[in-house]
Amino acid sequence: MLIDIIGYAAAICMVFGYFPQAIYTIRTRDTDGIALPTFLLMFLGSVFFMIQGFMLGNVPLWITNLITGTSSAIIFGIKMYNDYFKKKD
Repeated sequence: MLIDIIGYAAAICMVFGYFPQAIYTIRTRDTDGIALPTFLLMFLGSVFFMIQGFMLGNVPLWITNLITGTSSAIIFGIKMYNDYFKKKD
């Protein structure tokens, strides 16, 4: 029971930790202060945790990392666009 509460608390913290950055980046398209490798590795970490959660049947782990992985992928995509395509214009 305690382990479930800790898992749910971690899930809530992870999701609410990612959302502000994702929302800010989507709204402003400002990625100057974001390190590209950081969000690539955070995305990959979320993918691996999502796979692990699915394989273990751990729904909170799977859902949390689906959300955080999607947020990381969006931020990574905007960063790539800003750094490599927008500057060529």
